[in-house]
Amino acid sequence: MNTDTSKTSPKAQIDALLLKLPGVSARKISGLDAYFVKDKMFACISGQGVGLRLPATTATELQFSRANVVAFQPGGMATSREWIQINRAEVAEYALDLELFKAALAFVAGATR
Repeated sequence: MNTDTSKTSPKAQIDALLLKLPGVSARKISGLDAYFVKDKMFACISGQGVGLRLPATTATELQFSRANVVAFQPGGMATSREWIQINRAEVAEYALDLELFKAALAFVAGATR
């Protein structure tokens, strides 16, 4: 059995991580592979990273405390302060961010707008 994940697409690896979470679905939006809960986007693959929607204070703290977190700017367009992008050298390393993905899911699921 071949367990080499380097031949698996980044989307397939992110799908495997996120689609097992309760209530999560995936679809393309504006050319991005995006992940939704309650029909609201909480994460998406963009460029060399994965964007996440979190409370603005959490997003700001992560940008200052982690070298691999930057402002989310899909296609060079600035987004809200609630969006960040996590860049990982290896797609499999996004599993280390599972708690952040769960926090994003919970934040968006509870959002009223």
